Amino acid sequence: MLLIGDSLGTTHLGYPTTVEVTLDHITHHTAAVSRAKPECLIVSDLPFAHAHYSQSETIKSCAQLLQTGGAQAVKIEADATLAPTVKHICNAGIPIMGHIGLLPQRIHSLGKYRKFGKNQAEAVQLLQDAKALQDAGCFALIGEMIDEKVTAEITQALDIPLIGIGCGPHCDGQILVSSDMLGYPSTFHPNFVKTYANLEKIILDAFGTYAQEVRDGSFPQSLEA
Repeated sequence: MLLIGDSLGTTHLGYPTTVEVTLDHITHHTAAVSRAKPECLIVSDLPFAHAHYSQSETIKSCAQLLQTGGAQAVKIEADATLAPTVKHICNAGIPIMGHIGLLPQRIHSLGKYRKFGKNQAEAVQLLQDAKALQDAGCFALIGEMIDEKVTAEITQALDIPLIGIGCGPHCDGQILVSSDMLGYPSTFHPNFVKTYANLEKIILDAFGTYAQEVRDGSFPQSLEA
């Protein structure tokens, strides 16, 4: 599975949060991925506030991601209160992946990014959210920054997969933002990220070498025999 997440706003577009990312941004990037025809499920993120529009407007947004972007499913940051909307969208034939725990699109109301489920009330609410979204028709859930013990309980309670990011090992799958994993850019990483490469250094070294060779005349070499 490839998820075209609204994190593209902070990793590629220079925005401070994911809130600034629009439906057209997501559609554009999804279309670029779908044209490559990867042999996997392509999932698009529904951007800020769209899930809270009227059900008809939300379906239109999801349909754009499938019809114009080429996605095959849509991810929605949601809790139990959005279950009726999720069910309505699923009934329209649009596969939905839910997203519980830390919901980055709510950063302005949260105030900061943090782990969820550390107290009993949050643990109970997370389990209720997960079950409500499953019952609404979600084919899978992403859990973000959820306490490991609570994650294990949710995984055991669900019949659909729970894919974790910053939730520990007790999930059905794992997801990371590709630029975090590849070390590009390298300025900030959440503490749960494991970096498998340092592409920033490789790229900057390559440009530096190119610039130096242009300055000293070793590039380009003459093509004359």
